[in-house]
Amino acid sequence: MLKTLLRSLREYKKPALLTPLLVSGEVVLEIIIPLFMANIIDYGIDKGDMNYILKVGALLVLAAVASLILGALAGSTAAKASAGFAKNLRQDMFYNVQSLSFSNIDKLSTASIITRITTDTANVQMAFQMLIRTAVRAPLMLICAMTASFNISAKLALIFLGVAPVLATVLVLIIRKVHPLMERVFKTYDDLNRDVSENLRGIRVVKTFVREDYETGKFKRISQKIYDYFSRANKLVALNAPTMQACMYASMLLVSWFGARLIVASGGNPDVGMSTGQLTSLFAYASQILVSLMVLSMVLVMVIISRASAERIVELLNEKSDLQNGENPVKEVKDGSIRFENVNFSYAKGAEKLCLENVSLFIRSGETVGIIGGTGSAKSTLVQLIPRLYDVTSGRVLVGGVDVRDYDLEALREQVAMVLQKNVLFSGTIKENLRWGNPDATDEELEEACRLAAADSFIKSFPDGYDTFVEQGGANLSGGQRQRLCIARALLKKPKIIILDDSTSAVDTKTDAQIRKALKEHISETTKIIIAQRIASVMDADKIIVMDDGRVSAVGTHDELLQASAIYREVYESQTRGGLANE
Repeated sequence: MLKTLLRSLREYKKPALLTPLLVSGEVVLEIIIPLFMANIIDYGIDKGDMNYILKVGALLVLAAVASLILGALAGSTAAKASAGFAKNLRQDMFYNVQSLSFSNIDKLSTASIITRITTDTANVQMAFQMLIRTAVRAPLMLICAMTASFNISAKLALIFLGVAPVLATVLVLIIRKVHPLMERVFKTYDDLNRDVSENLRGIRVVKTFVREDYETGKFKRISQKIYDYFSRANKLVALNAPTMQACMYASMLLVSWFGARLIVASGGNPDVGMSTGQLTSLFAYASQILVSLMVLSMVLVMVIISRASAERIVELLNEKSDLQNGENPVKEVKDGSIRFENVNFSYAKGAEKLCLENVSLFIRSGETVGIIGGTGSAKSTLVQLIPRLYDVTSGRVLVGGVDVRDYDLEALREQVAMVLQKNVLFSGTIKENLRWGNPDATDEELEEACRLAAADSFIKSFPDGYDTFVEQGGANLSGGQRQRLCIARALLKKPKIIILDDSTSAVDTKTDAQIRKALKEHISETTKIIIAQRIASVMDADKIIVMDDGRVSAVGTHDELLQASAIYREVYESQTRGGLANE
């Protein structure tokens, strides 16, 4: 796990390595300062040697200033290294997400991915900063202060060793209880992000159905769960501080008691017992030892809390796409012909029920093909296999005479343009959204694509025209406008295959007919696949595929299917009676 995480350190290795060195220098100077104080008391104040006091005092001041400078530099480099590490972690996770297939993302869930990139990364950043600075300082200070204490009085230094088992026992108990709670916290964070995201995306539905109270209650329940888990974890972590303080006070009392007795018994002679200066320095070292122990325990608790986050981050970083290029992938799509050979498909591995079953089809390059069928008949699933958004369970899908699994993924998808059921537009201008299809497209090419998609007229009706800002998700546009912009975006790719997945459902039949006519006349060499609910959208296609429960029920022209397919005839008659004329 650690190796995977540290790969994201990259250009921030230098400040990460420099921080422990600066901290080491700071610790050494802090250890020297009590020795200077002891010497000032024993050889300066007690003997009335002002020159000695001034000389050693100057060294003490220099050591203190140098320690402060090194501490400040260590803080700066630690902050730089941890912030950079977190930045790289977020980038690496996001880049990996871009390479994942739909099945990978479905497995991890969108809400969980967001939590890992935000909350989990923040936890790991804090833990990393503590590890390279505080986790180096505390044990180093502990060892150095303990060594100095043994040099002064081995008997009194043994008091500090007696504290360690008590603290270690308490810390182990805390760790064993806190880690499972933190794992539950972050899983609940996933649920919280999911609910907030759903609420904001569907806020119009929430308000329309007056479900604000219900949504608020749902959010409150999840927030309460996070509160309960955090409260239980913090109550356990809180036991660390009083235990530490009790050990500290007990140690200081014992050192004071036995140290005073040694001074009195020896008459302040360090050769026989202990001097006042030595006891003073021992108090300083005692404070350093006990504070180091407390800080070290806090670091360990923080590491335990962040461990759950680190495991989740590593899981995302190590996730590999189910879809991979072959050894020598084909990088050129010859034409837009499509062949399905005995294709079976299921979203879940090992599922008994197949989404597509024994599908065999051939579509010639340049053909216009309609796909029709009831809800759940796997129309969208069928076309998603063409650009290899999913891999077939068995059988083959060929594009341009080549198995899609043998293509370079980018090369294949560059030649297959899809306008999905859910029309997704991004924050930015209309121009910026359109250029997703072709980043180098000229203004003339943008306008031409929009004319073919029947979008140019409404765009020019806006005060800012093509520079009109599109809100997130296209919230300031109608459903039909979003659909037409998405079609125009797809046309700009100039693909060999274009797939319209129920992409004109929100426009009127006149506009629908206009778009289909434009596609037929202007991109005749492009294979066009139109998924539709209404017969009017596909009846003039070269061939129509009728889907039923994941199977191809019938294939033919409009007239042929009226004679041969009961499903097609039923849909046609129902729409003719009830709606075709009214659309």
